[in-house]
Amino acid sequence: MGLPMGRCLKYMPTARGHALRLPKRHDPTARMPGQHARATFLRLRLRTLVTLGVLAVLTTVLGRSFGLHSPLFIGSELALLVAMFGVSRYVLPLVDRHDRGAAGEEHVGGLLDELADEGWRVIHDASFGYGNVDHIALSGAGLFTVETKSRQGEVRVRTIHGAVLRQAQEQRETLERITGERAEALVVFSRAWIDKPLARRRGVRVAPARMLLTYLRRHSETLSAEEVERAHERIVAALAESEPQPDRLLGWPPPSRSRL
Repeated sequence: MGLPMGRCLKYMPTARGHALRLPKRHDPTARMPGQHARATFLRLRLRTLVTLGVLAVLTTVLGRSFGLHSPLFIGSELALLVAMFGVSRYVLPLVDRHDRGAAGEEHVGGLLDELADEGWRVIHDASFGYGNVDHIALSGAGLFTVETKSRQGEVRVRTIHGAVLRQAQEQRETLERITGERAEALVVFSRAWIDKPLARRRGVRVAPARMLLTYLRRHSETLSAEEVERAHERIVAALAESEPQPDRLLGWPPPSRSRL
């Protein structure tokens, strides 16, 4: 079985002098913006294409084997038509939604990466084992969670669904519990027009992507460099704990044996 992509490898000599390839501990913060959403989109698209392809090939084979008037061929044609209808009605909108979601996270993540050049710590697609936080930004200005939404058109702050706000609140609470520092939750719309930009509802700040960096940069310093570093280390540790350890998956190091 191949090693996971993105895992750097190192060599360790064995007792016989051969080199054993072992994965290094990979950086749990080195994920790309929208990585999970983009992977979900690609997976759904591939499954859709494979399903339609299999049905099309099966229909062709049945037609050539039993003739165009065979009940098997007619049944396969009907199944293909039903599948195409289901894909166009239900699957394609879902695939498109994941595609737009990934694009929104990639756009907002690209903006936040500009802060990394200014000394901010920026983490994308952070998973703590139960859901994921699209983006985390921290510096002396504080800690921030960013939940990205790709909805288009007009957004009125007072009509934002309560589930969206609860999700942002839970992300903030998780980050505060991990770091021991106060954090602020933001919901950022990558392409929508917001009637009250930067307004707060239920303790969650709502912002358009175009105003995100300006809002974050205008915060005054509230954390020392040591506090920022400590918070970052705790986030990295929490992310590492939520991931399967590659060494354990490979059975390395071997379990110790008690001497008789």
